[in-house]
Amino acid sequence: MMDIMSNSKNDIFIVVPAYNEEKTVSHIIEGIAGEGYNVILVNDGSKDNTLNLAIESKRKYPNQIFIVSHVINRGLGAALKTGMVVALNKNADYILTFDADGQHEISDIPKVVKPLQDGEADACIGARPFKDMPLSKNFANSVMNFLTLVFYGRKVKDSQGGLRAFTADAASKIDIVSSGYAVSSEFIKEISDNNLRLAEVEITTIYTPETQSKGTDAIVGLKILFKMILDLFRL
Repeated sequence: MMDIMSNSKNDIFIVVPAYNEEKTVSHIIEGIAGEGYNVILVNDGSKDNTLNLAIESKRKYPNQIFIVSHVINRGLGAALKTGMVVALNKNADYILTFDADGQHEISDIPKVVKPLQDGEADACIGARPFKDMPLSKNFANSVMNFLTLVFYGRKVKDSQGGLRAFTADAASKIDIVSSGYAVSSEFIKEISDNNLRLAEVEITTIYTPETQSKGTDAIVGLKILFKMILDLFRL
């Protein structure tokens, strides 16, 4: 069984979008590569040392870490789209998205990809336990779950989570337009619009001052709501 899982990792590509993540980027991408997965680090116009540190990590894992850079900061959605396109071009069988700020456990990767490998789903969301979430995050994400249900007709446990997995076929059907954090809800929309089978598994989330400062808050939520309203008028 261990040999089967080891071989299957060659077909798994982890997309890691990074904007000014010099504190965590080396630990994240080296940790993922060290487990045998392929990593696509998308440097989204970082102004700090993120890119240089990623290049140093690539020297340690030259065959597993791939680096793509945006000249300017284009946003989370654009970075994820770039990474997924690169993964498809490298003939990935499974594509995962993984935040660079250290909030995800690398040990959760097999759990999120398993429903796809077992043929039970086309996409899988790693759902964060809301009971462990700081109160402000809990409220904001609960509201976004409700809005995702209202606007996109899909009830999910965690619409805004950053750890998610797709089969290559599912990823090729997903058309990401959002450049920023609205991409999380847009993934749900695309899953629904393309009638993709969706699974959800509970994952561990690591809360630090850095991870709590990012993601969905009231302002981000309003921007996503505006995007959802615009989607109603898209052909």
